[in-house]
Amino acid sequence: MAFIVKKKISGKEYYYLQKSIREGDKVKSKVVAYLGKDLQEAEKKAEQIKMQESPKQIEKKQETINEPTEITIEELANFCKRKGFIYPSGEIYGGLGGFWDFGHLGSELVNNLKKAWHNYHIQQRDDIVAIDGSIITNPKVWEASGHVSGFVDIAVECKKCHHKSKVDKHELDTAKCDKCGSEYENKGEFNPMFTTQIGPIKEDSTKAYLRPETAQLIFTNFKLVQENARLQLPFGIAQIGKAFRNEITPRNFIFRVREFEQMELEFFVEPGMDDKWHKYWVESRYNWWIDQGIDKNRLELYDVQKNELSHYSKATVDIMYNFPHGKEELEGIANRTDFDLGSHTKNQEDFNISSKVMKNNNSTTKLAVQNFENKNWFIPYVIEPSAGVERGVLALLNEAYNVDEKNSRTVLALKPHLSPIKAAVIPLKRNNKQLVGQAKIIKSDLQKIGLGRVMLENSGNIGKNYRRHDEIGTPLCITVDFETLEDQSVTVRDRDTMKQQRLGPEELIKYYQQYFE
Repeated sequence: MAFIVKKKISGKEYYYLQKSIREGDKVKSKVVAYLGKDLQEAEKKAEQIKMQESPKQIEKKQETINEPTEITIEELANFCKRKGFIYPSGEIYGGLGGFWDFGHLGSELVNNLKKAWHNYHIQQRDDIVAIDGSIITNPKVWEASGHVSGFVDIAVECKKCHHKSKVDKHELDTAKCDKCGSEYENKGEFNPMFTTQIGPIKEDSTKAYLRPETAQLIFTNFKLVQENARLQLPFGIAQIGKAFRNEITPRNFIFRVREFEQMELEFFVEPGMDDKWHKYWVESRYNWWIDQGIDKNRLELYDVQKNELSHYSKATVDIMYNFPHGKEELEGIANRTDFDLGSHTKNQEDFNISSKVMKNNNSTTKLAVQNFENKNWFIPYVIEPSAGVERGVLALLNEAYNVDEKNSRTVLALKPHLSPIKAAVIPLKRNNKQLVGQAKIIKSDLQKIGLGRVMLENSGNIGKNYRRHDEIGTPLCITVDFETLEDQSVTVRDRDTMKQQRLGPEELIKYYQQYFE
C-alpha cells in the first residue's frame, strides 16, 4: 500500500510517496517517488502514480500521448529556434535564404536519424556497403551524367503578385502561382548547380561544381567498390552526404533548401529483376519511416505518372507525407534502369544499353559485370531510394509535437532511439555536493552504456525540469534525492506515461538498457 510521507531536510519540507514491502518477517518502507514541496501538489501527483508490480519485470511502456497537435510551419520553425533544434544560418547578419544551422539538439536528432538509416541499410545487411564521396569532383562526372546540359528547371514569375518560383518543363502550361493562383510568366531555363573554381589563380583555375546529389560518386566508384568488397549482384552502395542546389525560392522552413543532406542507396540488379526489387524497396522504405515514428495514416504512396517521370526513370514511387504546409514528397524510390552506369562506362557500344545516354569518350573503366552462366558482360540496372535528411527531420518533429492540455505540458514524443537526449539525471537540490556528486556517478554509468547522450540537469526544480525535458523529447528523467544517499535508489519518470518508479542501481541499468532496445 502506497502512502505520502513528509521529510524535513535542512529546514525545508519535502513529500515522498512510499509503500510498505515485506522482506522475510519484516515490513519495510520504500520510497516510490518524490512528490514535491507542496502538500496539495503531492496529493495530486500521488493520485496519478500507478506502481508497476516489480522493476525486474519491465514491460514495454504504453504510450498515453494523443494524436500529434496540428502546427503551422511557422510555429514549428519558432519552436525549433526556441529550443535549440534549428537556427537561420548567420542570423546575426540577417540570415541567408535556404541555409540553416542545426543547434545542440538538432544536430543530435540529425545524427540519430542518420545512425538509424545507416544501421538499417548497412550494419544489418551483408549485401550493402557504404562510401563517402567528395563534394567536389572532376567536372566530367557531371557532363557525363547529363547534369551540365540537362539538369535545368524553368524559372517563372507570377504575372499578378510577381512571386518567383520554378517548374518542370511538363508543368509550364498548367502550373499556377503558389501564392495567389494566377498564371506564371516563363523567365527561361536555369541550371541549379553551384559553380566554383579549383586553383588559387583565377586565370589558371578550373571550373567545378558543388555536387547536386550524392549518387554520381557511387556510380563512378562502382567497379572499385564491387571488386574490393567482393560483391555479387544484387548488391547496394549507400551514402549519406551533403548536396547543393541553387533554388530560386527556398521555402517552407527546411523542406526546400539550398544546402541539404541526402541518404541515398543505389541497389544494383540484373535487368529483368528490376521490377521485383523496385517493389521490395518501396515497401521497405515505407515501413522504415513508420518504424521511425511516422503515422501510416499520414503517409501515401504515389506512383509518378509517365509524363512526370525523370528522363532516366522507368518507374518512380514517391512516399508522400502530410507536412504542415501540405502533402509533399518525403522520399522517392526510382527504377533508374541502366542509365547511370551506361552513361559513365567506357566503350558504351560494347553493351546493349537500354537507356538513352550521351556518348562518353572520357571514361577509362567498363562499369559492367559478367553473367557467370553465358559469360556475357552487361550493365546492371539500379534501384534508388533517395531521402532528404532535412525533410525527414521536419516530418519527425511535426509528427512528435504534441500539446498535452490535460497535463498542461508540451511533449515532443520522438521515438527513444531518435531523442537527442536519452535521459536527464536531476539532483533534487541544486548545487548540493552529495546529491550532485551521486548524480554525476549515475550520469557517467549510463553514458558509458553508449546508447546516446545523458544530461546532468543541476537546476533544482524537479517539476520544471520534467516539463523542459518533455518538450525536447527526453524519454527518461532520473531524480536523485536524499533517499538515494541512503540506499542508492532513484526515481525514474517516463516522458509519455508520466509514470514514476523507484529503482535500485542494478535495476536502473537494466531498465535503461531494456527501454532503448
